[in-house]
Amino acid sequence: MLEQITNINNAINGVVWGMPGLILLIGTGILMTLCTKVFQISHLGHWWKHTIGSLFKKNVIGHRKEKGTISPFQALCTALAATVGTGNIAGVAAAICIGGAGAVFWMWIAAFFGMMTNFSENVLGIYFRRKNSEGEWSGGAMYYLKDGLGKKKGCKHIGTVLAVLFCLFTLLASFGIGSMGQVNKIVANVASAFDISALSSVQVMGNISLYNVILGAVIMLLTALITLGGLKRIANVAEKIVPFMVVLFVIGSVVIIGVNFGQIGAAFKAIFVNAFTPIAAIGGGVGTVISKVVTQGFKRGVFSNEAGLGSSVMVHSNSSVREPVKQGMWGVFEVFADTMVVCTMTALVVLTSGAYNLETGAIMEGYTDATLVAGAFNSVFSWGNIGGKFVATAMFLFAFTTVLGWSHYGSKAWEYLFGAKSVVVFKIIHIITIMFGAVMTSSLAWDISDTFNGLMMIPNLIGVVTLVPLVSKITKNYVDRRVRKLDVKPILSYDPDLQAEAEQNLDGE
Repeated sequence: MLEQITNINNAINGVVWGMPGLILLIGTGILMTLCTKVFQISHLGHWWKHTIGSLFKKNVIGHRKEKGTISPFQALCTALAATVGTGNIAGVAAAICIGGAGAVFWMWIAAFFGMMTNFSENVLGIYFRRKNSEGEWSGGAMYYLKDGLGKKKGCKHIGTVLAVLFCLFTLLASFGIGSMGQVNKIVANVASAFDISALSSVQVMGNISLYNVILGAVIMLLTALITLGGLKRIANVAEKIVPFMVVLFVIGSVVIIGVNFGQIGAAFKAIFVNAFTPIAAIGGGVGTVISKVVTQGFKRGVFSNEAGLGSSVMVHSNSSVREPVKQGMWGVFEVFADTMVVCTMTALVVLTSGAYNLETGAIMEGYTDATLVAGAFNSVFSWGNIGGKFVATAMFLFAFTTVLGWSHYGSKAWEYLFGAKSVVVFKIIHIITIMFGAVMTSSLAWDISDTFNGLMMIPNLIGVVTLVPLVSKITKNYVDRRVRKLDVKPILSYDPDLQAEAEQNLDGE
């Protein structure tokens, strides 16, 4: 039975995360880049000024009294909480081990075009959002599939079906990669770096370590205290932890890279050269090798920033921002911070430290792709396994906040299917799955989670591609008003009442 499930999952995964799915994903990014006239470059100064450059403005960081509404910065931090996870550390190392240093180049390419995919998702998310029965904002791919795609001639039922499928895949992914998978990595890393033999040597329920059970129980308790308090509590925690964990990891990485300063040139040379002429160690013919490098870079890039999956739009839609393009720009910065900053730091740590041999493709003896970053940190901070403990702490923060972010994503999918009043049922189930993640040993659950995570992108990207003209229209309208200072009527919402309300309160932005 398990073998059949594995075979079926591998077949689906091969399509979703293979070349067909990745072509759809990158192709959408290219399309959105072209239809917005390369917004991420042509308006670089503008989106930078209105995202990271506006952090000291009260309307960006100030907390909101309105129920279910959070600040643009809190929306960014909550989205980053879900995207900055194990993929930024173990995922990047795995991409390099499998595809070589050249995979990093293709990761950057995926992020460059992914910026505009994420931008488009957030523009559509704000435009099609509405208030639920609890008076909170609700938005996401399910709404622009139903009310965007579904309003096109002959597409009503298609839009409805795709919206339901997207929600089902989101729920399953939130239990898997948004809970069990992350917790499994947390427990494995913490138990290894901070071993307590008196607990780890005790076996319960067969061959499960008592230490793992206790760690799982602690994570369950912390998650319950935060997620049962609703989005505002999640956002409050995210805005404190996310900037701290990103800055801490970047500082630690800069120290490692600084110590190995002499290897920076060789690392960048390997990234650019091996992207097109991979090293022989990867194995296979030239065409096969290049395909493997490109696939690993694209796949790990998307795994890391989630652009195209339609996940982070569900929290961006809770922003107090009324301009769809303004929240879209935060989506551009989200991908930039996740991949161009955090993933690049991880890659340079691995490539400059000697943990990965740039010429042979061999990795440091005694380490695997999962522990390679810890090995790189230990090459500088070797006393008392400080490097390994630092990476384990970073993994804990990254993965734990991912659990919090995905709790919100799953709750929005549940709300769409079963109503806002029953969301607490989902939250309890989500919390319970944490213990399964703490004690499971099989990789099948993680593999299945990857598949459901990837399946989210199919209905989402169908919606995004179908609504290209609308994204272009909204973006042009914003640029005309905000950049060119033309006197034109703003395009803010699909709903006339929400449009009128947003227009009245637009001056504050």
